[in-house]
Amino acid sequence: MGVDTDVLIVGDGPVGQTLAILMARQGWQVTVVDRWPEPYTLSRAVAFDSEAARILASLGLAEYIAQETEPSGRYVWQNADGKILLDIQGSPRGWCHWPDSNSMFQPGLESALTARGRQLPTLRVLRGHEAVEATDHGSHVELTCVSRAGERRVLSARWLVGCDGANSFVRECIGTTMHDLGFSRDWLICDVVLREPRVFDPNNLQICDPARPRTAASAGPGHRRWEFMRLKGEPVEELDTVESAWRLLKTFELTPENATLLRHAVYTFQSRWADRWRSGRMLIAGDAAHVMPPFAGQGMCSGIRDATNLAWKLGLVLRGQADAGVLDTYVAERVRHVQHAIRMSVDLGKVICQLDPVAAADRDVAMMAARERGVGTGAPQAPVHPLRTGLLRHSGAPAGRGLAGSLSPQGRVRRGAETGLFDDVVGTGFILLSKEDPRPFLDARAENFLKELDIRVMTVVPDGATTAGTDAVTDLDGTYLPYLDGADARAVLIRPDHYVFGQVMTDQDYVALFDDLRQQLSAAVPAR
Repeated sequence: MGVDTDVLIVGDGPVGQTLAILMARQGWQVTVVDRWPEPYTLSRAVAFDSEAARILASLGLAEYIAQETEPSGRYVWQNADGKILLDIQGSPRGWCHWPDSNSMFQPGLESALTARGRQLPTLRVLRGHEAVEATDHGSHVELTCVSRAGERRVLSARWLVGCDGANSFVRECIGTTMHDLGFSRDWLICDVVLREPRVFDPNNLQICDPARPRTAASAGPGHRRWEFMRLKGEPVEELDTVESAWRLLKTFELTPENATLLRHAVYTFQSRWADRWRSGRMLIAGDAAHVMPPFAGQGMCSGIRDATNLAWKLGLVLRGQADAGVLDTYVAERVRHVQHAIRMSVDLGKVICQLDPVAAADRDVAMMAARERGVGTGAPQAPVHPLRTGLLRHSGAPAGRGLAGSLSPQGRVRRGAETGLFDDVVGTGFILLSKEDPRPFLDARAENFLKELDIRVMTVVPDGATTAGTDAVTDLDGTYLPYLDGADARAVLIRPDHYVFGQVMTDQDYVALFDDLRQQLSAAVPAR
C-alpha cells in the first residue's frame, strides 16, 4: 500500500518543528498536524542551552539566535534577607561555541522555525487538525484527524512521531505507563514587557524565601518573567488573577504604569517520564515523553535533543541503511539523559521550594558555608551527561578518558579560503575527525562504508600549519587538538547529533571502528 508521507509528526511546537526540518532536509516527505489553527502567541520556555543553540543554528537559525536572543548571563540565588546562596556566571561561549544559556521569547523561536520549514518543499503543515485515532498496520501507520469544521481526514505514513506535549495523544496510543518522582508544585507565571529601560543585575534571580519563593528572569530581548510559588492552602483561583499578579509584581517595583502584563497563569510542574517511548512504528519525543521542573532550564532543550537523536537514526532506517531496531537506541540514550536532567531539576526545586522556615534557615547556613569554601560559584553544573549506553563503541579507550558518548565541542576552523564555525564550514552528518590522514589504515570494505553512509573525513591541524586540499581544517581556537590529545585519541567518529560514536588509538582501530558501527546498524533488535 502506498503512503501519504514518510514521517507524520503530531505537534507543531519547537520539538516537532525541529524534527520536521531535520527529516525534510534529508529529502523525506514530512507532514505535521497540530490541533490549533494558529501557533500559541505567548512564551512557555524562556531559554535554551549551548547544545540546543548549536542544533538550531545547524537548521539555519544562526541569524535568529544572534538577533533575537541574548546570553542569559548571571544567575543568583538569594535567601529572604538578600544574602547570596549561589552565584553562577554562565559563559558567553559554551562548549558548543554558543552561550551556556540563551534567553528567548518562544513565539519568536517558533516563528523562525516555521519560516525555515516553509523553505523545504517536502514539508507540509496542517494546522487545525486534531489527531483522534491511530492504527499501526505493521508496514505503515494510519492517523485520523478531525478539522475545526468537523471533517475527518485519514493520513498514512511509514512512521508516526508524537511531539504533542504533556497530554500527548500519541503517548496514549502507545499505551505506556509513566514513572513519576512525585515532585510537583504550582507557580504563578507573569510575563512582562517593561515600558522603560532597566538594568537587571543579576539578570536572573532566584529568591529562596520560605514566605514565598519567587523568580525573576530574562525572557529574551524586551521581555522579562516573574514567577511566584503558590503557598499551602492558597486557592489557585485567588492566585491566578490580574490583581494578585500586580500585587506580587509590586514587590519588584513593577506597576501598570511602568510595565505591561502580557499574561498571568498558574502552571503545575511535574517530574516524570514515559516508561515506553516506542511501539512498532509509533514514537514520542519532547514533553510527550518527559516533563520536568523548570529549574535547570532543560525541558525544551531535552526535547530538541530527542528530535536530533531520532532524526538521523530514522533517516538511516528509511534509507534501508539500518535495521528498525536501531530506533530502540534512541529510547535507550534519551531516557538516560532526561532522567539525569529531571532528577537534577527536582534536586534544585526541593531547595528552592522550601516553605519551612526552620529548614530554610538550615539550608541557608549550609549553602553560605559552602559558598565560603568556593562551592556554588563559577560555571553552572552540566544538566546533561555523556551517553553511557546505545549506539556507541567503547572498546580501546583509556579508562576514564574515553570520548565515546561525549558531546563533541565546536570551535572556529578554516577550510581552504573559508573560516567559520565547524558545523558551518564542514557541515553535519557522520564525520571522522583525525589528527592524520586515516586512509592508509582503511581497507576496501571500510572505504565503501564511508561512501554508503556519506561519512566525511576531516584532518585537523594546528593554526599556522600548512594545509592542503579540502579534507583538512585548521583548528583556529585550539578546540579540537587538545580535545583529542586529552583522551590519547588519534581520531573520533562524530555522529550526526554531534555525539562521539567512538575513538581511534591504534592503526587497527580505524577498521574496527567502522566494522562496529556497521554491525550495530544492521543488528536486529526486537521492537519494544
